[in-house]
Amino acid sequence: MNEAMVIRNDLLAKTVIKGLESRNMSGYYVHTKEEALAKALELIPKGSSITMGGCTSAREIGLVDALQSEDYNFIDRDKYEDKRAAMLAAYDADIFLTSANAMTSDGIMVNIDGNSNRVSAICQGPKKVIVIVGMNKICDDVDGAMKRARNIAAPVNAQRFGLNTPCSKTGTCMNCKSPDTICCQFLITRFSRHQGRIHVILVNDNLGF
Repeated sequence: MNEAMVIRNDLLAKTVIKGLESRNMSGYYVHTKEEALAKALELIPKGSSITMGGCTSAREIGLVDALQSEDYNFIDRDKYEDKRAAMLAAYDADIFLTSANAMTSDGIMVNIDGNSNRVSAICQGPKKVIVIVGMNKICDDVDGAMKRARNIAAPVNAQRFGLNTPCSKTGTCMNCKSPDTICCQFLITRFSRHQGRIHVILVNDNLGF
């Protein structure tokens, strides 16, 4: 990443963190994936039970691999025959890992979900939610964040899951009602009533979709 972009992201991250703090959420900013991994592990006590949604960002920083250690009780839904049981385990977990499809510069998160297990766990259940967000996902406002979620994140996710949606073919949201649609639930997180529950790690890198 060139120096001008690094400076820009450093300044923008300060604005995002200030916005998060005004919304009763904690924000942190790191420059590398390695620093993001270290910060995430700092927030996860050994012995914790941990689950996650389909969080590509957590995999990209090496967090999922690190949690395979005996020091943690990582509930990997990909290894469960009963996927529903793995998803339900999230609501009683100590830690829930996720990313955001988009985030505004003043700290509002936007997420779209198909099964709704991810957005529901962000709302309620797990004791702590750790959100890993690349600076590529920061938008000016909620309208911009919604557009990013619908026209960048959703089509890419539909393609990688092999879903038969219009966006998987056109690359942009068609506002469909396809049986395969992953745009079933839209979550805008503008405030956390519970202080110390939601922690956002901003990473000066392109993570996720």
